Amino acid sequence: QVQFVESGGGLVHSGGSLRLSCEASRSISNTYTMGWYRQAPGKQRELVASITWNLITNYKDSVKGRFTISRDTAKNTEYLYLQMNSLKPEDTAVYNCNIKSSYSDAGVYSWGQGTQVTVSA
Repeated sequence: QVQFVESGGGLVHSGGSLRLSCEASRSISNTYTMGWYRQAPGKQRELVASITWNLITNYKDSVKGRFTISRDTAKNTEYLYLQMNSLKPEDTAVYNCNIKSSYSDAGVYSWGQGTQVTVSA
């Protein structure tokens, strides 16, 4: 089992920026695709951005050009980041990271507490 700890969320005005961070509890194979997910109140969790082991990125249409995903492996621990610019109220959600399934957009491991992002109009 791998646990993830997310941080960096907060309250910002529309148009603001935040940088989210995620740290895995132990070393994981760097052959996995990692993803940032979010869940807004009353909505299903959705994949926002993903990055493969060889740094190929993919984004949900609504965040393209505004969000940038990156990953780093240091000291046998996986770090995942999400730079979010030009934030909009509709980006408000709890953001989580996880390993993305090879067969769908689902996360593989249990979800952590996540980090709350709130964007005011």
